[in-house]
Amino acid sequence: MSGCTPKSSPKAVPVDLSSIHPEKEGTMKQIEGVMYQTNAPKGIDPDGIYFVQVDTTKCEGCGACEEVCATGAIQSINDDYIHQVVDTAACMNCGQCLVSCPYGAIYEGVSYVDEIFEKLKDPDTVVVSMPAPAVRYGLGECFGGAPGAYVGQQMHAALRKLGFDYIWDNEFAADVTIMEEGTELINRVKNAGKKDTLPLPQFTSCCPGWMKFVESYHPDLLPHISTCKSPIGMLGALAKTYGAHETHTPAKKMYTVSIMPCIAKKYEGLRPEMADSGYRDIDATINTRELAYMIKKAGIDFNTLPGEDPDPVLGESTGAATIFGTSGGVMEAALRLAYEALSGKHLNNPDIKVVRTHEGIKTADVKVPGFGTVKVAVCSGLANANKLCEEVRNGKSPYHFIEIMACPGGCVNGGGQPLDPDVQASLFTSMIAKVNRRYRARKPMA
Repeated sequence: MSGCTPKSSPKAVPVDLSSIHPEKEGTMKQIEGVMYQTNAPKGIDPDGIYFVQVDTTKCEGCGACEEVCATGAIQSINDDYIHQVVDTAACMNCGQCLVSCPYGAIYEGVSYVDEIFEKLKDPDTVVVSMPAPAVRYGLGECFGGAPGAYVGQQMHAALRKLGFDYIWDNEFAADVTIMEEGTELINRVKNAGKKDTLPLPQFTSCCPGWMKFVESYHPDLLPHISTCKSPIGMLGALAKTYGAHETHTPAKKMYTVSIMPCIAKKYEGLRPEMADSGYRDIDATINTRELAYMIKKAGIDFNTLPGEDPDPVLGESTGAATIFGTSGGVMEAALRLAYEALSGKHLNNPDIKVVRTHEGIKTADVKVPGFGTVKVAVCSGLANANKLCEEVRNGKSPYHFIEIMACPGGCVNGGGQPLDPDVQASLFTSMIAKVNRRYRARKPMA
């Protein structure tokens, strides 16, 4: 029996995209208040790409971008304090500079939107959508919804109307990640100190900004990083192997689209090692803003769409996958598995909200019956990651498990999410907004 149902009987009928034509490579276009360069790179080293860059003709030298950059990749380049990303190697592609700029001076250098439209129109290409958990908590804002409102069911319907052949979901792979990462943590904890056992603490490996950060600045700590791919890294490979097999689709005809709240995921999708399926596991990556643009460009009335489910099996998921979008969510989901595996007891209340955080470093001791205490830390923002890394390097870290997310509050506040209108309104308003932002950061409402 096939595990993945094709869209032979979808609720939403795809719209006609024939009037939408691609623009010349390198063309700049505005998408949800952000300038994007039409650029769909293939087979090149992503370390040489400026995924975000400053338009010097728009920069007013306020320094807001430099304040939020954890690595110093963005700096003033002259006496007028005009800023630029000065080195792609130092840039983690998190996009926090972009969402913090009150002048709209920072643009994205990679966009696959035009290419995806062409693939959707091609009857010989099987196009697969793979949206991240946090996208469904940001997409509604582009259509007048409240920040953090859940629009997952409408998102699936919109993807069908755009013409995606399979509506699979990165939440499925988030659940796979928990099984993989949680099991790895259990093995490290149980076998700590034994020969050939990977060291403690174990760091999470889901966030591409964090992964580039640790590879660039703390490569000696790589044995501490979970051996798991990120959820989208898993789903891309699964789509072109298991998914292709179950739907009787030649993998070479399949075109996978990663839909993320994150600019750094564009970098991850281009990494040369993301080809375990024998093909490119991820053919294109767009963020929440670009998906909203595509829905509007296709003339789809998002707010009137009836809710729809994704296609099984690669579209099914649990609540543990959903909380991946908030800082501490990966930790909480992994602890649920670790608790039951280490104690042999059922966890009556799955909420371990003590590990959720919006900014800074949060630590917790989780008492596990029959085992003892599991010590964990959750870090929000790369500026805070160095402290934890130095503790591990110096042998002073008391933790078993550490989660690090590059963006404040996690993926729901990623660099590819809808812009905060208050930050963009004016310099004065944006200054006030920056002060208050920590108190009204996007939080899932479901």
